[in-house]
Amino acid sequence: MAVPVEQVPAVERARSAAVRESWAEAYVLLHEADRHPTRALTAEDLDVLSDAAWWTGHVDESVAARLRAHAACVAAHDHRGAGLAAWWLHHEYADLGRPAAAAGWLHRARHHLEGLPPGPEHCFLAWTDAEEATARGDHAAALAATGRMTRLALRAESPDLLALAHHATAAALLARGRRAEALAHLDEAMHAVTAGELSGVFTGLLYCLAISRCRESADFARAVEWTNAAMEWCVPPWTGRPGGGTPPLGVTPSGENPFRGVCRAHRVEVLDLLGAWALAEAEARQACREVPVDRLESAAAAYYAAGDVQRRQGRLEEAAASYAHAHELGRIPQPGLALLRLAQGRPEAAVAGVDLALVCRSGPRHDLLGRARLLAARAEVALAGRDVPGAAGAAAELEVLAGDVPLLRAMADTARGAVALAEARPEPALRLLRRALAGWLELRVPYEAARVRMLLAAADRTVGDEEGARLELGAARAVFERLGAGPDARRAGALLTRRRPPGGLTAREAKVLRLVASGRTDKEIARALAIDEHTVTRHLNDVFAKLGVGSRAAATAYAYAHDLT
Repeated sequence: MAVPVEQVPAVERARSAAVRESWAEAYVLLHEADRHPTRALTAEDLDVLSDAAWWTGHVDESVAARLRAHAACVAAHDHRGAGLAAWWLHHEYADLGRPAAAAGWLHRARHHLEGLPPGPEHCFLAWTDAEEATARGDHAAALAATGRMTRLALRAESPDLLALAHHATAAALLARGRRAEALAHLDEAMHAVTAGELSGVFTGLLYCLAISRCRESADFARAVEWTNAAMEWCVPPWTGRPGGGTPPLGVTPSGENPFRGVCRAHRVEVLDLLGAWALAEAEARQACREVPVDRLESAAAAYYAAGDVQRRQGRLEEAAASYAHAHELGRIPQPGLALLRLAQGRPEAAVAGVDLALVCRSGPRHDLLGRARLLAARAEVALAGRDVPGAAGAAAELEVLAGDVPLLRAMADTARGAVALAEARPEPALRLLRRALAGWLELRVPYEAARVRMLLAAADRTVGDEEGARLELGAARAVFERLGAGPDARRAGALLTRRRPPGGLTAREAKVLRLVASGRTDKEIARALAIDEHTVTRHLNDVFAKLGVGSRAAATAYAYAHDLT
């Protein structure tokens, strides 16, 4: 005859709930058992209480329970258990922004495990070794440490540890610049994650780590796929997911997956790039409410992304406030703040801000996308200030950084195309900008594609292709209006309605006429437009024929009479 549930001791029911990863239920049961103990909780029970407290948002209680679990292991001379508890305390204190306490517990973890035969617990120390080696640039030591992780995980037959080892190997390889090998290891780790083969803690941990790696390495396709998968996984089991049912007894729907806010913050950046701006801003606000106290950098990222949306939509005061919130939480709000200053008509402040950020973020291997965005913004603000050499320098560094990474390649082609246009080299500009447009369209990043169309329109008009320019401007305006990018839409509209040159002149012929009216020689005009003198002569003959004039003086008089100077 089955024993009624209410007669099963609370601790045993809590253990069963933990096996099912029903952490809210486990927390309620163990918390009550700990308040009114019929017997003391074991080290194993305290570990479960620590995990359950963390999952339900009681971070301080989680640390307190882990400290008690460590003490219980020490009292029982369980050095392996004490070493593992000490490592997790190191990890938790690091997340809480207490580096001294974290370092102390890492030292204690090493002390407990020193001299013991290698076991699963040593896998965590090897992970720490790999991260420390990568931070100091010792790539060989980092890969040696991840090799130890892999061997220990295989010996332990632990899917959790093996997936973690693959991720750590990917991180070490990325730091060394071996991108293809790194992504193969990352894919292997994420296969286990998305297949549901791992425990909840490692599933959430690896989603966070992998999405961060994708962002840092500018792998947009993987970031989209895994961010969406992470958010699906984060849905609480009682919120309508098939088989969800109702919340456990004593738990309200606010007891959500603690990774939810962090994953949502990652998703905001993806939605921003995809052009889902209204949803991105709403998700950013929600992420800031959900992010745990030990993950405030995710809230900072969400505020920053919201600021980018607001800036592009012309909501400059709101954008300034969002960037200020991001700064308060520890993030350098660049290059968004520099582009905001540019929109406010403060180019000097824009240049100063982005230059300082480039100095602070000098390691491109650590965050490819972050540095690439700074360089792209540096080129943009330099061109706005007519500093073409400065823009060319930033674009050249971006070109080196881009390699064959699609997102970075589109950014580099855009910057180099804009510089070529400013240098009056329309043919190279058109080639680079058309390649950039193809890249942005393939990545499905509409705002950047529309911005490239604006540059293409200018290049088309430079070579006299008015119809092509109008097609690009029309397409750009439609995208800007759909996104709510009001300032850009108005600029595109103004360029579309710009008066055509009089007398049937093409845009290129009108430009030649303006230069003639300014007193330039054929040689100077050829240099300014990056064409040969024979082409200048041909354009002048066409101008004279269309206007019915026979001399440069008469053409100049026509230019003044029709406001072409």
